[in-house]
Amino acid sequence: MFKSTLGEHIFDIALPATFGIPDLVSANTLLPLDHFVSQYEPETYKQHQLYDYGDYVDGKFYGYQTDGDTYLMFYNKTMLDDPNNQQRFEQQHGYPLALPQTWEQLDDMIRFFHQPDKQQYGGSLFRTPGYGAWEWWSRFHAKGYFPLDDSLTPQINNAAGVKALQDMVDVSRYLHPNTKTDGLFENWKTFAEGNTFCNIGWGGSQKYFNGDKSSIKNKLYYSPAPGGVINGQVISCPIFNWGWNYVVSSLCPQPEIAYLFTLFASSPVMSTLSVQQNGYFDPFREEHYGNPKIQEIYSTAFLNAHKTSMKNSIPDFYLLNRSAYLSVLQENIYLACKDSLPAKQALDITASEWQVLTAKIGKSKQKTIWHSLKQKYPQPLKSLLT
Repeated sequence: MFKSTLGEHIFDIALPATFGIPDLVSANTLLPLDHFVSQYEPETYKQHQLYDYGDYVDGKFYGYQTDGDTYLMFYNKTMLDDPNNQQRFEQQHGYPLALPQTWEQLDDMIRFFHQPDKQQYGGSLFRTPGYGAWEWWSRFHAKGYFPLDDSLTPQINNAAGVKALQDMVDVSRYLHPNTKTDGLFENWKTFAEGNTFCNIGWGGSQKYFNGDKSSIKNKLYYSPAPGGVINGQVISCPIFNWGWNYVVSSLCPQPEIAYLFTLFASSPVMSTLSVQQNGYFDPFREEHYGNPKIQEIYSTAFLNAHKTSMKNSIPDFYLLNRSAYLSVLQENIYLACKDSLPAKQALDITASEWQVLTAKIGKSKQKTIWHSLKQKYPQPLKSLLT
């Protein structure tokens, strides 16, 4: 897509990852679509869309969200419902064994269920490059902080950030051994064997877990990602971390027709058909959750948790050159989790490199984007974060 910045007409319509839209806009690759929206978009069209924070840059509309990628937790129902487990856990920890509300509670449960001598494991949480950062992102927000302050100084390496990472490092010892090597699809296969307490994932994960090849079909509980206690309130911290958007090239010779296609493809009827396929699109509109075919694919229990998570998701880190910021974070969290770097050093290095990135990109421009992004955080979390 970036070839189009050279003046070449490479595409008319594209489907980039939502987090890449700010960079594409900065490169003058995408056409703002507000004029066509005012002409053609039905009045109630966006009322039933559960997440649209990535559709806009600097207040301008660039494309329709078409995938509900929010992180959720998956729990082994058999392990949770076992009366003996419930009795022993409450005796050890002083509170009932139930779906965890905080990351601290989840860590307790992971340790409790980890019995490798019996081929039973506490969790399948990702510990390979490219995935672990999102778990830390939720853990960090649950400590009560934004990743940046208003002047763009990183807060990720404060005491709360270091504690969140150290907690993640410590609990890694109670995960399935395959988490050190499993990629996405291998992770699903490992967890679907049924001998692990919990996992983290999104709609694509559930399509596999609820499929015919899975031994845990109909044997799971679901919830948004855990959170923390901030100013006395228990707050969940789900994350929206990917997604796809239909967009139109700034060089498209027929932008009106191109826009109308994106409107059609994202419409309630067509998007419902897309979510029903065994592909990459997960529910993102109200209409999807009541569709019988989609309920069969995902299960009603999962869809209830997914809908709640979508409505309360922390937006992705939609800054310019977002991938560079996240790449540094992912690499250093990975090194910390494999005990190659102390947690404090890993986050200090990340914070330092973030400041260099911000200086290269332009602090003023990035600050405007960050201040706008902060306003898109869900309540009451937004009011509680420092």
